[in-house]
Amino acid sequence: MSDHTDDPSLRKLGLGTAALGRPEYINLHTRTADDLGDSRYDRDTLERHAHGVLDAAWDAGIRHYDTARSYGAGEAFVGSWLAAHPGRREEVRLGSKWGYTYVADFRPGADVHETKDHSLETFERQWAETQEALGGPPDLYLVHSLTSDSPALDDRDLLARLLQLKESGVRVGMSTSGPDQGDVLMRALSLPDCPFTTVQSTWNVLERSVEPALARAHDAGYLVVVKEALANGRLAESDDQAAQALAAAMALPYVDVVLSGASSVEQLHANVAATSYEGEAFDLPPESPEDYWATRKSLAWA
Repeated sequence: MSDHTDDPSLRKLGLGTAALGRPEYINLHTRTADDLGDSRYDRDTLERHAHGVLDAAWDAGIRHYDTARSYGAGEAFVGSWLAAHPGRREEVRLGSKWGYTYVADFRPGADVHETKDHSLETFERQWAETQEALGGPPDLYLVHSLTSDSPALDDRDLLARLLQLKESGVRVGMSTSGPDQGDVLMRALSLPDCPFTTVQSTWNVLERSVEPALARAHDAGYLVVVKEALANGRLAESDDQAAQALAAAMALPYVDVVLSGASSVEQLHANVAATSYEGEAFDLPPESPEDYWATRKSLAWA
């Protein structure tokens, strides 16, 4: 990926596609329903909407894009967008994640949206699916939500396979979630022959517990990416608050990229304002990790 701008702040902003590839997501202020209504359950309509947001991100100078197997048709939408614009693939850093399978199938109000499995068999299946959807391998490929109950860090065959992927030139990593995400990352950092060189963790002004582990990962040469900087919409009551929250994450010296989860062109433009935000810093006290993740677990898909 080439540098796309001389503005170091803009280089720290990426676009996540969790709210673009599926019609329902855990976000208090997603605007997909406002923009599309029930037509968001039509795949073709949702794809056009996603392409519009991706175009707005490109035009704004964003060059880091994140998706996942479980983001509905997120990988396919990114893949079709890149295919429609020859030359863009060489200019972007593209990341995806494996380990969850999307099962809602665009059904309104589905009881179950995704299932989790960190087995070697799932990796092999989803690695092939990812490449087909994106039109080639991503630059980053992460174990999706590597929590303390996952068997992945004890699976020697899986770790050996991930090391092979790393040696092929793909940057292998993990995303983290949950109240002990910092402990999980520290454990991964201590692995012998560790395949990981990138991490994507939840950090926001309400949930800061992963900070020491992210700093350690940065010192170890990891590409450090922050997700859920808006706390699934809890820090997006207004466009200014959202910019403030993103700016707080971007100010961390050990963070390389902060993901916008914009679900509309309007939200994307508002999030880009974080790159030049000069307002007051947040003075909200952090919540305990247990309280924060209990609240997140209670949020509904919509």
